[in-house]
Amino acid sequence: MAKILLLGSGELGKEFVIAAQRIGQTVIAVDSYENAPAMQVAHDFEVINMLDGNALDKIVAKHNPDFIVPEIEAIRTERFYDYEKQGITVVPSAKAANFTMNRKAIRDLASKELGLKTAEYRYATTAEELRKGVLEVGIPCVVKPLMSSSGKGQSTIKTEADIEKAWEYAVAGSRGDVVEVIVEAFVKFNSEITLLTVTQNNRRTLFCAPIGHRQERGDYQESWQPARISDKDLYEAQDMAEKVTEALGGAGLFGVEFFLADDGVYFSELSPRPHDTGMVTLAGTQNFNEFELHLRAILSLPIFEITLEKTGASAVILASENSTNPTYTGIEKIAALPKTDFRIFGKPSSRPYRRMGVALTNNTLETPIEEVVENAVKAASLVIVNY
Repeated sequence: MAKILLLGSGELGKEFVIAAQRIGQTVIAVDSYENAPAMQVAHDFEVINMLDGNALDKIVAKHNPDFIVPEIEAIRTERFYDYEKQGITVVPSAKAANFTMNRKAIRDLASKELGLKTAEYRYATTAEELRKGVLEVGIPCVVKPLMSSSGKGQSTIKTEADIEKAWEYAVAGSRGDVVEVIVEAFVKFNSEITLLTVTQNNRRTLFCAPIGHRQERGDYQESWQPARISDKDLYEAQDMAEKVTEALGGAGLFGVEFFLADDGVYFSELSPRPHDTGMVTLAGTQNFNEFELHLRAILSLPIFEITLEKTGASAVILASENSTNPTYTGIEKIAALPKTDFRIFGKPSSRPYRRMGVALTNNTLETPIEEVVENAVKAASLVIVNY
């Protein structure tokens, strides 16, 4: 059986470890703090700063894994190329991890090399460069750090007065040691989707049914599957997703995000791993959830097909205060609901807007998706985080 070094041990990593445990794989969970969610279910764990390349080298040498699976952005990813030379498989590939940990690399690949339709964009390393970029792409526009996660540092500029504040917020929310932002023209989209894309070794690329989602503060609040999309737009999104994942290489699950607008589909972002909006697949919407698909692709286990079994939705359970010992009430209320499940992630601390759990609902394929989403939101509201 394989030994997997998981870099990043949040709630997505926890579900990945559970999937790996079910088929007998060994996982070492790594993060910057003890008792992270994935550490609670892994065989072993390490606590390091993954932006410290020497510390990363030491744990790779210590554990000598078969696979290195990144779950977060803030990693010294340039080390991955050397690990591949040592015979370790980086998931999906060293190139994919490097390109997608930095919005600059993946956006230039998509737009300039592959010719995919994206929002007009500029980069900035100072507040003055940001001001120049904003004036070039136009207002309103969106500013994001090149390295961040869960919407941290992302804001919308609606007037010139917002530029300085947007710069400061982006720098504060940046992960890693890259102080650079991307400013994007605002796309007048009707909806946005995540297309979970599974690349396989020597087998065809597969797609999950598209996932719709709603965001606040750059972070998802609800997601649902399937999302409404025309056949034409779905084909276009699948074509874009296959092109960009093929260019990045390797096997695994990618979360590819798109805007759906009146003038077609726009490529937005890509994550080379299970996606937070994809937690809806834990509701039993598919024959395999996104974590099982990621694992099977990594291990070169053949995936014959991905089938949509039910409609489903997820709604986040958020903290509102800081605590070093959060507890929960309302569990018995959500447990009593029909066609409903939930996850409490087991994070050892809370802070405002931190995702602490998720409510999951499903129903038949004939059930209107709005009804399933409404049920998920109501279910999530029953769980109270106590401080």
